[in-house]
Amino acid sequence: MPYIKLYISFIFIFSYWHAAAENKRNDENVSHRRPNIIFAFADDWGRYAGAYAGIENIPSPNQVVKTPAFDAIAGKGILFRNAFVPAPSCTPCRSSILSGQYFFRTGLGAILNGAKWDSAIPSFPLLLKDHGYEIGETYKVWSPGTPADAPFGAGQFAYEKAGGKFNSFSQNVTKLMAEGVDPESAKERMLSEVRGNFKSFLASRSQSENAPFLYWFGPTLVHRKWIQGSGAKLWGINPDDLQGKLPPFLPDVPEIREDFADYLGEIQAFDAGLQILIDELIRLGEFENTVIVVSGDHGAPGFPRGKCNLYDFGVGVALAICGPGIPGQRVVDDFVNLMDLAPTFLDLADVPIPEVMTGSSLAPVLHSQKSGWVDGDRDWVITGRERHVSRAREGFVPYPQRALRTPEYLFIRNFKPDRWPMGDPLGVTSESEPEWEALVNQTYVAFADMDASPAKAWMVTHRSHPEFRPHYLLGFAKRPEFELYHIPSDPHQIHNLADQPDQQKILQKLHSRLLDKLGQYNDPRLIDDGKLYESPPFTGE
Repeated sequence: MPYIKLYISFIFIFSYWHAAAENKRNDENVSHRRPNIIFAFADDWGRYAGAYAGIENIPSPNQVVKTPAFDAIAGKGILFRNAFVPAPSCTPCRSSILSGQYFFRTGLGAILNGAKWDSAIPSFPLLLKDHGYEIGETYKVWSPGTPADAPFGAGQFAYEKAGGKFNSFSQNVTKLMAEGVDPESAKERMLSEVRGNFKSFLASRSQSENAPFLYWFGPTLVHRKWIQGSGAKLWGINPDDLQGKLPPFLPDVPEIREDFADYLGEIQAFDAGLQILIDELIRLGEFENTVIVVSGDHGAPGFPRGKCNLYDFGVGVALAICGPGIPGQRVVDDFVNLMDLAPTFLDLADVPIPEVMTGSSLAPVLHSQKSGWVDGDRDWVITGRERHVSRAREGFVPYPQRALRTPEYLFIRNFKPDRWPMGDPLGVTSESEPEWEALVNQTYVAFADMDASPAKAWMVTHRSHPEFRPHYLLGFAKRPEFELYHIPSDPHQIHNLADQPDQQKILQKLHSRLLDKLGQYNDPRLIDDGKLYESPPFTGE
């Protein structure tokens, strides 16, 4: 059987869930109910989970991070090898997921600063609600804020009375430790908040046993900023264990290894929160009738080529799905754009899918018995980006990009190659050396589309070092109009082949295919030189 080593590592974890749930569930009721849905969605969580270590053939941080709850869901259901976000920025990504459409079809939902939700766009939570689902959320769903016309409304479906400290996990645990609380007790206080919020939602439901629910769990702890050294102190992650496992575009030095270890620590904290939700479902006998979907809204923050980039490090995310009618112990290679989740949720709930949705339901893949490639047509995704931080560039202009990813190639079109991809340098010149400590906690010192971080600061201040100059240029320098990467020989997308004579035929083919798709889906970037995004209706944040 394919991936047998991966399955064996899961079987012991999920078997006790199955047994516990079997003892509690009522078979007659379950068989006549539409499934509950839990969507666990973490800020800034890329494709990092222990489950992926067993299916990779290259050294990776997945060999270090420990995510038993995610791994068990993947083992009981499906682990997706090729899941991608539609846009590597929070608001446009979530606009796309909620609407089931490409981010560029969501109006001002396609940008971060200056975003506005268009209430005329159908969203899957409200469609589920209209068809009998009870809905609730904790922490973050859509930003900025949650206006009344956004999918979950102005807090009317929020369940957060137990607190919001889990969103700043390492900060609050570290504070408790400074007050004399031992680490495990401090972590348990944060997790009890997760339990309290979820239990309050479950308790609020109507008494009808046949009323299914949708619960969106959206903690922000994986988003920066974290406490430096928290990966080791709170989770025992030794930064040196990452030596030789970081992506090669990151300098393999102690400062960056520590920063990445802290990132993995927040992922492990999210996973611990996920386990709380699973435990509560089992306690109530709801586990076997619940579809659980776990993912994140883009790649790592504060690391070059991650968040706000169209390389796999920026748009590739973890995705695992389990639930009733979903044969398990499978690893699926099909390409998934997370906008596919909206029509998938509706499909599983027997709710009509609006024609306006450009995503495609995953239900046939979920219900298949196959591993590997299930649907031969799922061999590409389109990703893109417009404005992230408005003040990143003079004139508040965006950095427009679109990309086509296939099994063999990544093709990127940078529409404005004269602009800085991560934002203006703001004083970072060969004659100027900003202090590292000043850069660490000031997002807007330079390259504002990249979150402030020790990794960012280290790379900027070491940009002239001969050994690390190539790393710096890959992360921060201006980019050509076209980028082309051959995935099998260059999995980290470092060597741009766009200027190679023998690659011109494939480049033109991919470019034409990308433009055809963008035209088919009415991308405003192709209209009047992207005027919609080039002329923002605001003058600041």
